[in-house]
Amino acid sequence: MADQSISVTGARLAVAPSPSRNRTGAVRSEAEAAMPGYYTPPVVVPIDPGNERYDGEEVSPVKIVSAEPVSTFSVDVDTGAYANARRFLRQGVTPPRDAVRTEEMINYFRYDYDRPRGREVPFSVTTDLAKSPWNGSAYLMRIGLRGYDIESSERPPANLVFLMDVSGSMNSPDKLPLVKTALSQLAGELGSQDKVSIVVYAGAAGLVLDATNDTKAIRRALDQLSAGGSTAGGAGIQLAYNIAEDNFIEGGVNRVILATDGDFNVGQTNREQLVEMVEKNRDRGITLTTLGFGTGNYNEALMEQIANKGNGNYAYIDSALEAKKVLGDEMSSTLFTIAKDVKIQVEFNPAVISQYRLVGYENRALREEDFNNDAVDAGDIGAGHQVTAIYEVVPTGEKGWIAPRRYEDQPSAAATRQMAEAAHVRLRFKLPDGDTSQLIERTVPASALDSAGDPRGDFAFAAAVAAYGQILRGDNLMMGFTHDDVGELAGRQSNFWRQEFLELNALAGAARGGG
Repeated sequence: MADQSISVTGARLAVAPSPSRNRTGAVRSEAEAAMPGYYTPPVVVPIDPGNERYDGEEVSPVKIVSAEPVSTFSVDVDTGAYANARRFLRQGVTPPRDAVRTEEMINYFRYDYDRPRGREVPFSVTTDLAKSPWNGSAYLMRIGLRGYDIESSERPPANLVFLMDVSGSMNSPDKLPLVKTALSQLAGELGSQDKVSIVVYAGAAGLVLDATNDTKAIRRALDQLSAGGSTAGGAGIQLAYNIAEDNFIEGGVNRVILATDGDFNVGQTNREQLVEMVEKNRDRGITLTTLGFGTGNYNEALMEQIANKGNGNYAYIDSALEAKKVLGDEMSSTLFTIAKDVKIQVEFNPAVISQYRLVGYENRALREEDFNNDAVDAGDIGAGHQVTAIYEVVPTGEKGWIAPRRYEDQPSAAATRQMAEAAHVRLRFKLPDGDTSQLIERTVPASALDSAGDPRGDFAFAAAVAAYGQILRGDNLMMGFTHDDVGELAGRQSNFWRQEFLELNALAGAARGGG
């Protein structure tokens, strides 16, 4: 069969020959093309990130427990900010502060949390304390969740729609070719009960492949795609949802997987309208995962928000290795939800803790009254997923970030009677097919402060990643902690991804002028 590619130039899909190129990028001669084993390595040219779009939040402020004892937020299992920051550092520059979300840095890694006991409570809950490595008056309180794993034989059937941006902006080695690699990886993980459809969009949207379980057919359709035209993203998303609805599996996973640089520039470009569409389909049981690619015009703000609203997850794919990690090694956690609308609420005892701040999760904050309201949407946890949250806390009587107030009341009698408790942790979640939330409660004993030492092992690495994220964010409460300090705190690592973190941290220190 002749080498062909599918390009979207308007309302119709056109099939056109794909030119072969030599190592310099010029079109290859027929003689060169016939050479066995001929290979053209991709060349990635750094692009000015000035047109990229991010929705950064201010670093979480310090809270005084006597005034605001309760902290409430939705869980977050996205990892896109970590991989996106890696892309910048690999190019020798510090990522924009608005691109850094520390919770996504922390949650990129796995930690030694206990396995859940059963599916009735689909995740374990771990709490521990250690001294803050960068503030001698403070402690770190870590909350860790770990979802149960499922065997491939236990997986529910999946109805997946690959929604691929093939517009002109995707015509770059780090975009459409990498999309093909990522989705080919996922196609190889399909079971006999799963099916995939492929929808593409550029100036218009079109169905390339009807629902099928044929891995070869899926990969053949992916191979034939090429980029060209403007970006009618809204139309593509609507068509993908229609196809997902046509092939809906009751009791299964019904998900659209959007792969794009997020540069929607024609058609439905209004973010509020897109979010409304995503939320409507989420409520009908069709979720959304977004996979970000590329540089220069990357719209991370949109990608992250619509994934959150779509009860899916957001990842940034900067390499074939990351594609394998997200859509191969972690496919179950990417696709198969074991708990939904998961919320965390922590109440601190003012007789024991005077001040606190939550590290990250700024765009996941909820109102206190949202915690018990089952109508309020929150984050989901997939099979095998982990969620880590870290608070920095100052014990009562220690010097905090905020000076004592002249007219501040002493802790109440109720708080004083409960001095054995430093904090009370509550978690709410719904089972995947449930509408009513369940409650888990844990008490953090005040004695844990007395026995807390410097963070070690797993906790030390989590603290190092948290510090790395906060330094990249320009957090002015890091007390002069440097990237060199982060490397020392993280210690030597044998895991590949943790070793890479040490390398990236060193690159970040170099990009900032050392330290």
